[in-house]
Amino acid sequence: MTHPEKLSLHGRRMLDRRRFLGTAGLSISGIALTSLLAADGLLADDQPLTAGGKMPVRPKIDPHRPYAPRPAHFEMPAKQVLVIYCPGAVSHVDTFDYKPELFKQNGKKPPGLPAVTFEGPTGNIAQPFWKFKPRGETGKMVSDLIPHLAEQVDEFCFFHALTTETSAHPQGENFFNTGFTMEGFPSLGAWVTYALGTENQELPSFVAINDPRGLARSGKNNFGNGFLPAAFQGTDFNAKHPPSNLYRPSRVSSKADRGTVDLLQKLNAQHLERFPGDADLAGRIASYELAGKMQTSVPSVMDLSSETAATLKSYGVEGGSQLRGEYAKNCILARKLLEQGVRVVQLFNGSDPSGGNGITNWDSHSNIADTHAMQAEIMDQPTAALIADLKQRGMLENTLVVWATEFGRMPFLQANGTGRDHNPGAFTCFLAGAGVKKGFSYGESDNFGFKAAVNPTSVYDFNATLLHLMGLDHERLTFYHNGLERRLTNVHGHVVRDVLA
Repeated sequence: MTHPEKLSLHGRRMLDRRRFLGTAGLSISGIALTSLLAADGLLADDQPLTAGGKMPVRPKIDPHRPYAPRPAHFEMPAKQVLVIYCPGAVSHVDTFDYKPELFKQNGKKPPGLPAVTFEGPTGNIAQPFWKFKPRGETGKMVSDLIPHLAEQVDEFCFFHALTTETSAHPQGENFFNTGFTMEGFPSLGAWVTYALGTENQELPSFVAINDPRGLARSGKNNFGNGFLPAAFQGTDFNAKHPPSNLYRPSRVSSKADRGTVDLLQKLNAQHLERFPGDADLAGRIASYELAGKMQTSVPSVMDLSSETAATLKSYGVEGGSQLRGEYAKNCILARKLLEQGVRVVQLFNGSDPSGGNGITNWDSHSNIADTHAMQAEIMDQPTAALIADLKQRGMLENTLVVWATEFGRMPFLQANGTGRDHNPGAFTCFLAGAGVKKGFSYGESDNFGFKAAVNPTSVYDFNATLLHLMGLDHERLTFYHNGLERRLTNVHGHVVRDVLA
């Protein structure tokens, strides 16, 4: 027996429970289908606008060839990027941000300074622990802590009024490298390779060369893919530790190894034929095939035997601490990867202090004179040699170099009297190479280096500028995730055009 249709007071059909659930189910299915189509870029005429009011520009990625090179949004000189990241917060007032007032106020506590900061009670103003003097033709004042980098200041473009949103190291690393303090968001390198792919199909598109002592505090999140396809996560290895399973076991002949690989390719192709259009499956197969190719491509890149004695000496492989030698080899590896066309190389100088014994990064809450000196001995000469090597090989013409840290340090000591606390209100990073002005400084901190004073620049602005230098519009490079058009700069950021060459 059927029930008569229910009518409203106006004679229109009313939904009974069964009709309501059926209609709702169809609606929800339609919404889900729309979301899937949008995520695959199949609704190009009906994509939502970004927060900046622009239409997203999603790269067209062949799931069978996720690393294939793709065009940028617009033409820029930079085709590759090298990020030299120093976890632990390098003190800007002891390196690149010269503040004469600190010498005048040394040992005093002028009004306006906080009584308590991140780590606890504050002490008095402390002048830099190293002497500053003018460098290069620009006369830029730089500390004796980093004499080799100081020699190259005419190549650098400094940001002296950077600010961040956190004073904690893990969240600071996340924010600088992914644009969010929380974990689970794509890193800069993942965004760039998602957009542009890479030129060399035998090597990863994005390599993270971690410190010889281990990962930084936020670990693989610093070079992770987040919600982007897994193909765009940074591949983690360094000169001391090659990728796992890279070398063929001695008991397996090269002929047998080749036969195994050929068989796997055949089986993968047959499996893919059973599931046409499965982008995730195609992407996984492409990743496995790249891993196989790396067995022949990576050993040659990691082989430093062809480097001249002069090159090894300039990088500081010998004659210093063991850690400097290991980091110097990482710097040479970075250059070789860039030479081979790897799109993004992220080089770390510092690791998580809980992962080893003693000092492992730039964090200097006590004995800053010793801790910063130790880190600088490892970082300075190899890093300077790497930048100089890129220049003399003509590679700076299309390589953007980024030297960075998550925040700065305070101009006053902590109550213990020997270290500086975290300072999210002002810090310094620099760029070099393709597309940026040389011997240029943008922004200023106040007289103490305590707060950004002239042209304050957020990390969002900094990352927007990095993407622009790679030919990418930070407002249009998006990925649809959980109902939102996500991007590296969230809903913020402006390109700092004053630094563009």
